[in-house]
Amino acid sequence: MTQSKKSIATALATIVLLAGLSACQKQEGPAERLGKDIDEAGQKAGQEVEKAGEKIQDATKQ
Repeated sequence: MTQSKKSIATALATIVLLAGLSACQKQEGPAERLGKDIDEAGQKAGQEVEKAGEKIQDATKQ
């Protein structure tokens, strides 16, 4: 094979490999879903704490 043909073959093999890997999407398991739910609950709790802090600051200013 010439250098040009080797380069083309390598490029095509790389494209096929990357296309195959991107097509394989791993589905979420129960632990990952639980982790996301915990993250969301933590964010919501943080927002509520922040709101409470703002209310306390407003009350002390009056």
